[in-house]
Amino acid sequence: MKKQGLIGGLLLPILVVGFLLAFDVSTVSKAEYGDITLNHYAEKAGMPPVVFPHWFHRIRFKCKVCHPAIFEMRQGSNDINMIKIIKGDFCGKCHNGRIAWPPIYCDRCHAGKSDIAIPKARGFIK
Repeated sequence: MKKQGLIGGLLLPILVVGFLLAFDVSTVSKAEYGDITLNHYAEKAGMPPVVFPHWFHRIRFKCKVCHPAIFEMRQGSNDINMIKIIKGDFCGKCHNGRIAWPPIYCDRCHAGKSDIAIPKARGFIK
C-alpha cells in the first residue's frame, strides 16, 4: 500500500513537470543558441529589444550572404534602425515583402525580454 502511494506520489509530479517542459506555452520569447539581442534603439523608442535568430538564418544561408556586404562582423559597427530597414538596408535587404516577410509585424523581431509591451498600432496595417 505504501509502496503504491510512494510511486503514485512521485509519478504524478514527474509527469506534470515533464508535460510543462514539453509543451511550454509561455508567451515570452526564448533565446536560442547564437541569438543576438539588439537594444541600441528599441527600448528608447518604447519597444522591446530585437532578438535576431542568427542560427536560424545561418543554417539556411552561408555567412557570405550577409557578411560583410550587409552586416559588419564587429559588435557595435552596424547602426541598425527601423528607418534603414524600411528603406532596404540591413534586415530590409531580404525582409522586404518579396524575399521574406516585410518589417511590419513588430512582434516577430521585437520579442526580447522587457517590461515594454508592443503598442496595438504602430502606424502599420497588419
